[in-house]
Amino acid sequence: MKSMIFSTILLSAIALTACSDDKFAGDEPKDWNGTTDIFTPTEEDAYSTYYKPAIGRVGDPMPFYDAKTGDFKILYLQEYPVNDDKRFHPFWAVSTKDGCNYESLGEIIPVGESRLQQDAALGTGCCYYNEKEGLYYVYYTGHNGNCTNREVVMRATSPDFKTWTKDNLWALKGTDYDLSGQDFRDPQIFEDNGTYHMVISTYKGNDPKFADFTSTDMKTWTFNGDFNMVWDRMCECPDIFKMGNWWYLVYSESYKSDWSRKVKYMMADSFEGLKTCFSDPGRWWPKDDKEGVLDTRAFYAGKTASNGTDRYIWGWCPYRSGVTNDDKNINVGNGKDGQKNEPEWSGALVCHKLIQHSDGTLTIGKVPAMDAKYNKPAEVKVVEKGDDGKTYVAYNRLGAHNHISFTAKTANNEDRFGVSFCFGYIKVKETDKTTGQEVEVPTHSKRYTLMVNPEGNDRRKVNFEQEGYLGMGFIPGADGYLFPRPSDNTYNIDIYTDNSVVTMYINGDYGCTQRIYGLQKNCWTINTYGNDVTISDVKVSQY
Repeated sequence: MKSMIFSTILLSAIALTACSDDKFAGDEPKDWNGTTDIFTPTEEDAYSTYYKPAIGRVGDPMPFYDAKTGDFKILYLQEYPVNDDKRFHPFWAVSTKDGCNYESLGEIIPVGESRLQQDAALGTGCCYYNEKEGLYYVYYTGHNGNCTNREVVMRATSPDFKTWTKDNLWALKGTDYDLSGQDFRDPQIFEDNGTYHMVISTYKGNDPKFADFTSTDMKTWTFNGDFNMVWDRMCECPDIFKMGNWWYLVYSESYKSDWSRKVKYMMADSFEGLKTCFSDPGRWWPKDDKEGVLDTRAFYAGKTASNGTDRYIWGWCPYRSGVTNDDKNINVGNGKDGQKNEPEWSGALVCHKLIQHSDGTLTIGKVPAMDAKYNKPAEVKVVEKGDDGKTYVAYNRLGAHNHISFTAKTANNEDRFGVSFCFGYIKVKETDKTTGQEVEVPTHSKRYTLMVNPEGNDRRKVNFEQEGYLGMGFIPGADGYLFPRPSDNTYNIDIYTDNSVVTMYINGDYGCTQRIYGLQKNCWTINTYGNDVTISDVKVSQY
């Protein structure tokens, strides 16, 4: 008989009691930790690890390392719950030294003062510190559909990253170079042998292109030609950098399907080599996945920054519409969660460490400072074991911020396992076969599973699935993440959660992001599917 073997469950106890709205006045608090009923939690207004402001959400991060102050600064497009239809997305910013603790710097670049101005709305750009001048430069997209050019590149400068001056007499227009005036956006600056390059996402006719501009002073820019994007797909938020002996182009593929719309990368031995990547498919395609996928569709607009030792990538994890059109009050048991559809725009800021392998390929891993933040041991208690088509062990309720770790050892190359969240019971009405009367029966609610599936002998895929009552199975709007099978079939799993944002890392080298509403204060499970899997060292810590 196939089985799932568990060993060594550790850690000290921590009490979890009901919130004030979980009982009537005068009632004794309910010990939710001893139950498996489904609970509908409320999201916190602000997230601290996967940063989200108390009001609104994070769009398109623009990180850079500020050597002057010794920290990373991440500018982003501030998305409000309700935006003006013409004036929207001012640049806000946060600072961090470690990628998991943030300080808000507030608004950095405001939108234009009038709906008639070119930068009535702002689009993605970049920040660069010019040490010779002692000036911070922000190049950004000025967006206004009522102007002759819907999008142009604009700039602002600051001596201290606090007081900014817009250069309203300067703009870079695609139409001056036989490029698009509708899509001319997402400027990104990098330096190569004393020359600054600015790469911009645009079109030439109907063909999506990257435009390359060069400068020696970061003020006057010369057109240096354009180069292909991948086939007919618009590639947003380009980021170009050198790491070791390789050059990389990280981009977000804006192509709405259940297999694309992801952060990807290409690699070459020079910047000029990068320009040929999409004209010569096969030459520089990353080896494990020819399109160089870095994460799932729950991580978008990723851009990187390095402090000279480590390079990190920041993107946003999208929110998803539910019973209400915001992040809160999702009905975990029966609600429409929207996970089948396209992710919404904007969400929470997620940071991964970028890992370069010996062959030059890239993957993502956890930010080293995470373990120090999630430093309070929590109780790990088995509350249920079962077999409803799979063997599972259910554990007691999680908090709002959790680090789950365990080791899974599979017996052969085809075994699979998963981790489910929002495990619990709801009552559904069924007809009693004996009496013919309608009765309420406790039934497993939908639960959300990160499932490690075989994809051939030597590859695995982390699928995102709905299981249980009303579960739809595989969720195409979230897709999955491919990685190589460990040679010894041992998987060391680390999962970090901040409210509904979840990151999962495997053996320290491979990671993926998801959005799972309702996991706070609900039980969770480790599952196997007719296989022999040994689970050990199950731990939970929180903050």
